[in-house]
Amino acid sequence: MIDALNWALAMTYAWLKAGHIIFVIFWIAGLFMLPRFYVYHQEAPEGSDEEKRWIERERKLRRIILTPAIGLVWLFGLALAYVTSAWAHGWFQGKLVLVLALSAYQGWLVGYGKRLAAGGPRIDGRTLRLMNEIPGIAVIFIVTLVVVGRAYS
Repeated sequence: MIDALNWALAMTYAWLKAGHIIFVIFWIAGLFMLPRFYVYHQEAPEGSDEEKRWIERERKLRRIILTPAIGLVWLFGLALAYVTSAWAHGWFQGKLVLVLALSAYQGWLVGYGKRLAAGGPRIDGRTLRLMNEIPGIAVIFIVTLVVVGRAYS
């Protein structure tokens, strides 16, 4: 009976981890793309068909990739934390803070995109290009915390 339970727990962990990694990849890819879309959007003439196409691309990226991915990242991640009892570990707490920050970053990006589509004030393209690096820097810290930090706990 214990062997069957251990096998079930191991399989649950493996599937949760696979799902988490898959949707993290989708989420981070979307976070890399969205600021770049905004740069191209802002370079299009206001009111043009090109601008309208960028607005639609941004909306689809948010609706089809980013929103489902962030939800599934959180779902699989919290399930993994529960299954592994990761809550008390420092590496997990650090990861959680960074994932919360990335989630807030996505929220800000979505809000900016909606304001941009409505003709609101624009951020210069250089700033958006620099902001494009935020997910990559966060991933470096998150992966280091999980892989290296977990090895020491």
